[in-house]
Amino acid sequence: QVQLVESGGGLVQAGGSLRLSCAASGRTFTISIMGWFRQAPGKERESVAAINRSGGSTYYADSVKGRFTISRDNAKSTLYLEMNSLKPEDTAAYYCAADITPRGYSGSYSTSPWEYAYWGQGTQVTVSS
Repeated sequence: QVQLVESGGGLVQAGGSLRLSCAASGRTFTISIMGWFRQAPGKERESVAAINRSGGSTYYADSVKGRFTISRDNAKSTLYLEMNSLKPEDTAAYYCAADITPRGYSGSYSTSPWEYAYWGQGTQVTVSS
């Protein structure tokens, strides 16, 4: 089993920055792919960024490309999301997700929430205009 705990959310003005962290515990050595998702009220959960086991392959949603950076430190079992130039439309609950699929070792990641077995409780990001 793997447990995930997010931190770093908060209230920030438009144009500001936040850094989200996701600390994993349990059988962390089994984790391959990881990702960040977000869900705003009344909207579906959407993939924001994803990363493979080594960190060499990443994905970004078009809406955050150039502003957000996903990274991971496997030695610390921690996933990060650096968010810059934040916009009011970035306001949402942000969730960390992880899975143990073997294909994460071959450079693959996933943007589908259905392919992640483990989820954090979420951290709220609110961007004021």
